[in-house]
Amino acid sequence: MAFETRKGMNFNNRLNTSKDAEMKTQNNEDLSPNTLNSLVDQIADAVREKLISQGVPLMPMESAVGKNAPPSRSDSGSSTSSSRWNHAAIPVNSIRKASFEPHLFEGQESLARKIDHTLLKPDATPEQIRKVCEEARKYQFATVCVNSSYVKTVADLLKGSATVPIAVVGFPLGASSTASKVFETNEAIKNGAGEIDMVINIGALKAKDYAHVLDDISAVVDAAAPVPVKVILETAELTQEEKVIGCALTKAADAAFVKTSTGFASGGATVEDIELMRRIVGDEMGVKASGGIRTQEDAKKMIQAGASRIGASASVAIVTGTSEKKDSKNKSYKSSLY
Repeated sequence: MAFETRKGMNFNNRLNTSKDAEMKTQNNEDLSPNTLNSLVDQIADAVREKLISQGVPLMPMESAVGKNAPPSRSDSGSSTSSSRWNHAAIPVNSIRKASFEPHLFEGQESLARKIDHTLLKPDATPEQIRKVCEEARKYQFATVCVNSSYVKTVADLLKGSATVPIAVVGFPLGASSTASKVFETNEAIKNGAGEIDMVINIGALKAKDYAHVLDDISAVVDAAAPVPVKVILETAELTQEEKVIGCALTKAADAAFVKTSTGFASGGATVEDIELMRRIVGDEMGVKASGGIRTQEDAKKMIQAGASRIGASASVAIVTGTSEKKDSKNKSYKSSLY
């Protein structure tokens, strides 16, 4: 049979790739790491061929994306169109009753309901966490995203509101063991997390150990179920082919979202990456743009490119259309793109 995801849906059909990417195996138990690696390479090639046939400018496979990224396609025409992908944050009570569903809308949400209001700096204080939650209540942000040590505090502060607490897992490097990510996920959900944002194992992805990457994501998705999981790729550190493969593996693992960045790497979200990620995962998954999004214009460009959620610390400035106020008392870790 063709390689299947954990939900039993044909992976090649879900990716809408050419049939050249399809690999036959006797059963899922026969899918060895080497077979999986070969399959993912074929999928990546097929996806790239499809994107090229659609006129999407792609870099050579060996080239890293960043300084030499191709020009944005959104600057010509698409910037005026509305997004089809508006994945709403689901109230925690609803999440616990049923599996995550994307909830595709057509312009029915406010900008605030697309924003994960974020405070992930390691020197964040309880006072700052409290302020972020007050802002989330006032502006009705979709979620508040914090390190797992603060998720119980956030869950308590957000009780009675529509804003969902998020905990990050394996953050910001993604290099912790799968077992530790699963433990952190379980603890976060026990303490009130309604969504989990995990970091992919970047080193394993670069080493083409795709079986490990898939197992790592799947373990967190299983541990979190039915709470939805977003998978952070850290796109600034990846080549074009690694982004394609990362999206493919995230989809195969049945994660709810694919996400660009931690905000602590060399770069953040770009329109080009959002467009690419949306084309890879299709309409049924969420795409979260995070890292370096500080203005309303930035956020709208990402949404128009295909982002269904925005991760930002400048959320108030984004929804009010004002300039972000710098906190003079908190100048350490200023390199964070959040």
